[in-house]
Amino acid sequence: MYLIVTRSFPPEVGGMQNLMWGLTKELSKNYMLKVFADYQDNHKIFDEQVSFSIERVGGIKLLRKYRKAQLINQFTKENKVEGIIADHWKSLELIKSTKKKICLIHSKEINHEKKTNLNKRVLNVLNNVDLVVANSKYTKDLAIKCGVDESRIIIINPGVDPVQELNNKSLHKVESLLKHKSPRLITVSRYDKRKNHEKVIMALRNLKQIYPDIVYICIGYGDEEKNIKKLVTELNLEEQVMFFKHISNDLKNSLVAKSNIFVMPSIIYKKSVEGFGIAYVEAAQYGIPSLGGKDGGAADAIEHEKTGLICDGNSLDDIYSCINSMLENNKYLEYGKAAKEKSIKFQWNKIIDEYKKILN
Repeated sequence: MYLIVTRSFPPEVGGMQNLMWGLTKELSKNYMLKVFADYQDNHKIFDEQVSFSIERVGGIKLLRKYRKAQLINQFTKENKVEGIIADHWKSLELIKSTKKKICLIHSKEINHEKKTNLNKRVLNVLNNVDLVVANSKYTKDLAIKCGVDESRIIIINPGVDPVQELNNKSLHKVESLLKHKSPRLITVSRYDKRKNHEKVIMALRNLKQIYPDIVYICIGYGDEEKNIKKLVTELNLEEQVMFFKHISNDLKNSLVAKSNIFVMPSIIYKKSVEGFGIAYVEAAQYGIPSLGGKDGGAADAIEHEKTGLICDGNSLDDIYSCINSMLENNKYLEYGKAAKEKSIKFQWNKIIDEYKKILN
C-alpha cells in the first residue's frame, strides 16, 4: 500500500487538485492506495464514488497538519505501507515514518532565499526524502539552486486526461458568442500578476490595428480581475476582450478548441513563478499552439518554433511580435498540428509509467 498525502484534492477545483487526482486515479489501477486529504464541506459524495480510501482531516488550518501527521504516523505503524507520496514539502514535514518518501515539487513553494528559515525547512524535508519529483527542468534547476541534493531529483511532467468529444451544443454557443470575431486569442488561468494578462491586453491595442476583428477570451477568476477589467476599459478594448467565469467544462473546452492561440506569457512576480503550465498542454490537445514566457517551466510544455513560441513576458514588443508572427500566414495552424501530436506524450497513461518505475 502507498499513502498519498495532499493538501489539494477534489472536489476542490484547481491545477494542483487536478494533478493529485490524475496521479492518484492512475496509480490506483495498479497499487492499493490510501489518501490523506484536507476536509471539504462537499467531499462525501465525491469520496463515495472513488475506488480507494480517502481520510479527510479537518479543524483549524494551523493545527490540521499536526493532526494529519499524527494519523499518518499511527497508520504507518499499524499497517503495511510501502511508501508515501506527497504533494508538497509541508505535507511531509511532520511525518516520522522511515518508509520510502517521494515529494512532488512545483517551483513557487520552494523558492526561498538560501539560509532563510523557510529555505532551511524546505531542505530539511527534501534532503531527507528518497526522491524529489520536479514538474519541469526549470523546477529541478531551481531546487538545486535552493540547495536540494541534485542526486535525489528526477523530472516527471504533470499529466493530462485525453480530451473528451466536444459537446455540439457548446460549440454552437461559442460560434453564436464569437460570431465574426477572428483571430481568437485565449487564456485559461487565474487572474494573477504572473500570468501577465495585462501585457497581452496592451499588445492587443496594437494588434487591433492589423486585425480589427481580433478577440481575446479570458476564462478564470482571481485577485487581479478588477485591475484587468479596468485596463480593458482604459484602453477602449471592451469589444476585443471577453470575460468568462463559472462556466461549464464543455463551454470552456469549446472556447479553447475554437480559438487560434493560447496566450500565457508568464513572468516571475515576487517569488511566484510558473513551474510548468499544464494549460499549454490542455490547449495543445485541441490543436491550439501556445505563447509562453521564458521565465519558468513553459519550455517543457512548448517546443519553441514547433508547437508554439516562447517569448520574454516582460517585453511588450516581444509579446506583440510573437503573436503577430504566429498569425501571419496562418503559422499557428502548423504549430497547432505539431502541438496536438506532441500532447499525446503528456497523457496520464504515458506519464504514469514514469511513476511506476520509481515505485517498483
